[in-house]
Amino acid sequence: MTTKTSTTRKRSKAKVATASKEQMNGKSVGLEILNLDIGKIKPDPEQPRKTFDEKHLEHLSQSIQEHGVLQPITVRKSGKDFVIVMGERRFRASKMANKKRIPCIVRDYENNEVLEIQIIENLQRQDVEPTEEAEAIAYLSEKYEPADIAKRLGRTDNFIRQRLKLAGLIDGFKRYVRNGEMTISLGVGVALFEPEEQQMMLETMGEDFSAHQINRMIKDQTYDLEKVSFDVTDKKLVPKAGSCVECPFNAVNQGNLFGEGKMVCTKSACFETKKSQSFLNLIEKSKKENVLLIPEIRKYWVDDENNQLVISKLKKNGLKVYLLDDVEIIENPIMPTIEAIKKEYQHYDYSEDELNGELEEATEGYNKELEAYNSAKENGFVVGIVFHPDTYQNKEVFLKVIEKSEDKSAEYSTPVSNRKMADCTPEEQIVKVKQREIRKKHIENNKQFEEVVKMIRETDYIDTKKTLSTVEMIAFSLTLYENNVDYVGRQRFFSKLLGNTSKMTDVEVVENFKKNFKKEIFHKLIRYILTKQVHFVENNHTNSLTNISFYNAMQGYYKSKIIIIEKEYAEIRNKREERLKERIAVLEKKVKALKE
Repeated sequence: MTTKTSTTRKRSKAKVATASKEQMNGKSVGLEILNLDIGKIKPDPEQPRKTFDEKHLEHLSQSIQEHGVLQPITVRKSGKDFVIVMGERRFRASKMANKKRIPCIVRDYENNEVLEIQIIENLQRQDVEPTEEAEAIAYLSEKYEPADIAKRLGRTDNFIRQRLKLAGLIDGFKRYVRNGEMTISLGVGVALFEPEEQQMMLETMGEDFSAHQINRMIKDQTYDLEKVSFDVTDKKLVPKAGSCVECPFNAVNQGNLFGEGKMVCTKSACFETKKSQSFLNLIEKSKKENVLLIPEIRKYWVDDENNQLVISKLKKNGLKVYLLDDVEIIENPIMPTIEAIKKEYQHYDYSEDELNGELEEATEGYNKELEAYNSAKENGFVVGIVFHPDTYQNKEVFLKVIEKSEDKSAEYSTPVSNRKMADCTPEEQIVKVKQREIRKKHIENNKQFEEVVKMIRETDYIDTKKTLSTVEMIAFSLTLYENNVDYVGRQRFFSKLLGNTSKMTDVEVVENFKKNFKKEIFHKLIRYILTKQVHFVENNHTNSLTNISFYNAMQGYYKSKIIIIEKEYAEIRNKREERLKERIAVLEKKVKALKE
């Protein structure tokens, strides 16, 4: 048996040697495997694959030392040498194993054909670096449609479209994809923008990569086409732009980048043009049909810069401006459903009977609202349109202008905070402006705190194994101090770790806790409660024990990310305060002039 095997090996070597000699003499050998001198083989400088995992190469090299090269590489003749078409990884590993020769298949190719074969061969591997994969697919797209590439590679059409989009990522961001800091989906999101815009995003982010900051920038520069004031199928709104449904800047036409069938505009200039035109059309409709057009603006926010622009446009188009405070509105109510009730109370441990009770109560309220809506005209209401001052989304309602007293003295007897700015003296206007600034700061603090909490919830903070710090324990203690955990809270926060305690006796709950309790669970539970028990709305990181302590605790984990958010809000606040100083200075001059 040993003799026979040895003889077979000798014959095989002789055959390879003969084939090698014929190949060197220029004779065609078809698909015969040749043992070529490894020194005569060169990597292809045009090879699309640029990265090779060193550890994987070492493992392959060890295998080659023990078993040899089990699959020949493919090469093509180039002068006196040979250039690799497929198998550079095996070639590199063979050199690491100090092999003198390597089995090869020699073929003739046209240069373009070689590159295409190399690309397809590389793309069929499992460990292709995403940005290289994207560049390779982009090369193939010059010759083939995405659907054809998908069939050749055994991939979905959406996968190919996403990779084609990723190919447009600038080098500054590609390096973050390569080192794993940036996810492919986030890279695709950035690649939606022109290179110049990407460069601005990169410079804004700074040296340290921040997925949260990039996500915010993408959100600020993309627009949900399902929440717009105009018809996305309208080709005539802005004729040069055409329909949003067919637009190449609609993300749905670039693959499902934001979810299945999600329409998102990625060209801000076009979007703003259409939005502005839709607003002008709304104004024309209001004038033509002689209906009141009411912006969703309260007097409290009338001084906001964007609100001032909206009011100015209405006045320039000859419309009398009424704000929400000036009218009484009756909307067409929406009939409640059990599905809507379940969604609204999804975080509560409600039984079917309790949900049906909520539905019954909601239905009673709906019937009263419907009665008021149906009798609106009889009660002096007229048809009007209410619109959002930012999006221009609008809806038809019944409304009635609130009658005001003609007695001016009565108006001035009301508190300054309840009077129009125009009805106040310069001194009172200064008081009013300062009061509004205090309120604006408070609302900004609310928004800033919500953003910090949202950012932290998107991280792996809850699963952190690091020992609790003193500030975390203080925050937890104050959370317990301010928030008594009720029955619903126990089920929401504790059931994931301790099971359904509602079905246990008190003794069983204690025993179950002792059985399952671990230091890691305790830390995880505390962090879970810390992230969930923060207060929103009127509470933030400057006026609530729980929120202040939580905010301080998070500095130990996400200080740089929190600083970025703080900086953004500080810049907004500083600009507004500069305008405030200028306005107060003008008012103070008026006060001085009146006293002279």
